[in-house]
Amino acid sequence: MHPPLDRPHPMCQDEIEKLRTCHATQSKLKFWACNELKFALDKCFKMEKQELLKQINSDYDEKRKQEDEALRDAIGHEQSFEDFLKNDKTYLKEMEAAKKSTRVYSDKAFS
Repeated sequence: MHPPLDRPHPMCQDEIEKLRTCHATQSKLKFWACNELKFALDKCFKMEKQELLKQINSDYDEKRKQEDEALRDAIGHEQSFEDFLKNDKTYLKEMEAAKKSTRVYSDKAFS
């Protein structure tokens, strides 16, 4: 299943047109006739999505830093959440227990 073809897909417009042409010209009894074009369209959509995500997340670190600063200002703490977790004894103890239980399960899986 692919996303709606009516919305703009600038990177994949050629593949969309080829698939539409194939669907219009091929018999409905040959349901495999347009598979190669569909695979090419799926590949193009995947590349388009990766490119869009790259653009959206290009300044992720800066956005995250601003959000952390805004949160600290709002609640009146100087310490970030990550710094708090690094010093929280209960959290560290639970994480260590989780690591040990994971090792036990993974060791048993290979026995």
